[in-house]
Amino acid sequence: MTIIAAFKSLDRPQRAAFYASFLGWSLDAFDFFLMVFIIRAIADDFQSQVKDVAYAVTLTLMFRPLGAFVFGWLADRFGRRPILMLDILLYSAFELASAFAPSLTSLLILRALFGFAMGGEWGIGSSLVMETIPAQARGALSGILQQGYSVGYLLAAATYGLFFDHVGWRGLFAIGVVPAVVVIYIRLFVKESPVWEQRKRNAIKSSLTSALRHHWKLFIYVMLLMTAFNFFSHGTQDMYPTFLQAQHQLPTGTVSVISIVANLGAMTGGIFFGSYSQRVGRRKAMIIATLLALPIAPFWAFASTPILLGLGAFLMQIAVQGAWGVIPAHLNELSPDEVRGTFPGFAYQLGNFFASYNAVLQVDIARHYDGKYSIAMFSVAVVMAIALAVLAAIGPENKNVVLGGLQKKPG
Repeated sequence: MTIIAAFKSLDRPQRAAFYASFLGWSLDAFDFFLMVFIIRAIADDFQSQVKDVAYAVTLTLMFRPLGAFVFGWLADRFGRRPILMLDILLYSAFELASAFAPSLTSLLILRALFGFAMGGEWGIGSSLVMETIPAQARGALSGILQQGYSVGYLLAAATYGLFFDHVGWRGLFAIGVVPAVVVIYIRLFVKESPVWEQRKRNAIKSSLTSALRHHWKLFIYVMLLMTAFNFFSHGTQDMYPTFLQAQHQLPTGTVSVISIVANLGAMTGGIFFGSYSQRVGRRKAMIIATLLALPIAPFWAFASTPILLGLGAFLMQIAVQGAWGVIPAHLNELSPDEVRGTFPGFAYQLGNFFASYNAVLQVDIARHYDGKYSIAMFSVAVVMAIALAVLAAIGPENKNVVLGGLQKKPG
């Protein structure tokens, strides 16, 4: 199904659920990625090392699984809609509080709390959408939904380029309170997931421990898959602005433009491969996208001019986020019905936890090679592309399963 046809197949409540989840995820990513542009500025302000500030990214990622578990558990019991609103309000509040951090220690604590709140959004939002829209529209809309992440990065890059030189890093965090307005839209226009409503009417109780006991092999597999996915994504994104600033000495405007170009590639890849997965299957689409990164990686990491750096970033993110575009549909289709608010998001964010050391790891590798972030990024990208292709090839698939109905066995 084409993207246009997928949107035409939606009624008004289904579109509202999609828009709300897309906006929530986009602005969630916007708040997260503001941090990666200002690591060096914060280090200078607090007279610290870049590595010390990079722990803020690590802490955010480490605390996301806890948020995914808590908010997912609440969403399975009280509904996707009210918990999604609560989650967005909380991560917006912690982003604003980061603007007033008096020390690096307090900032690290606030970024950990932000990670806790941020961790709940993806799982709840994606389950709300996938339980609401028609099965045949999942692939196309999965690709668009996941690219809310890239839209958030693009918005962060644009905000950095436009405002950083005028308001500094604290001002950028203050701008990050904007996502709170999405709650108004959800309150006015979004309806509860019909799958959750049906389970509520039938008085079907959710039990995460029971679901994990019966599906523990699947959960471990998804967690490993998402660990590799998060290393792949964060390994090509989080330290990239620092790479441009420190290794290539590029100014604010150029870093902003290259980052925007990279995310245009991300959106292109995510939308294409999400739709493509509806035709060829989730696993095959992921494998093709990840393997595309291998010939691109040397060009992406070792380009020497701003134009070539931008082209390399554009192509690399087509591959990286192309593979990611399949994930919202794939994980929700694999998830047991009774814990879909918890299972996909918790597995996703546990992957983030195990990949959370990426920023610090890449700083250490760069320091070992005389500040060459290119070697660190190239190494992570290549290893994770191969790992993802293997994991996707050996894993299950449940394409177009009826959510809330009789589940097919993954295969």
